[in-house]
Amino acid sequence: MNLDLVKIAPKAVPPVCKIIDYGKYRFEQAKREKEAKKNQHIVGIKEIRLSLNIDTHDFDTKAAHARRFLQEGNKVKVSIRFRGREMGHPEQGHEIMKRFAESLSELANVEKPSKMEGRNMLMFLASKPVK
Repeated sequence: MNLDLVKIAPKAVPPVCKIIDYGKYRFEQAKREKEAKKNQHIVGIKEIRLSLNIDTHDFDTKAAHARRFLQEGNKVKVSIRFRGREMGHPEQGHEIMKRFAESLSELANVEKPSKMEGRNMLMFLASKPVK
């Protein structure tokens, strides 16, 4: 009849087998996996780079970009690179990060608070769950 004997649950006692057309079974399984892959949403990480002496308009522009990324469902990585004598003032970086998080507080939660890693200060924002 052109059918195959396929083990469905080989670890069960006794093993479970089924008589089916194996080629058709593999095709249907691949089709289901493809459909599931099409429906899933991959969360990306977008990066916003700030500087220690950022002006208000530049700050607002960066916040608007971050707002757009969050509305698309992505996470946002906010970073500040410290250069030269700026390394002596990490508290100013924390202030900028706190201001940035407050400007996006209606859309985002702080996933990881601002933290120094070498010459960079990083903070991660994730969009708030929809109610």
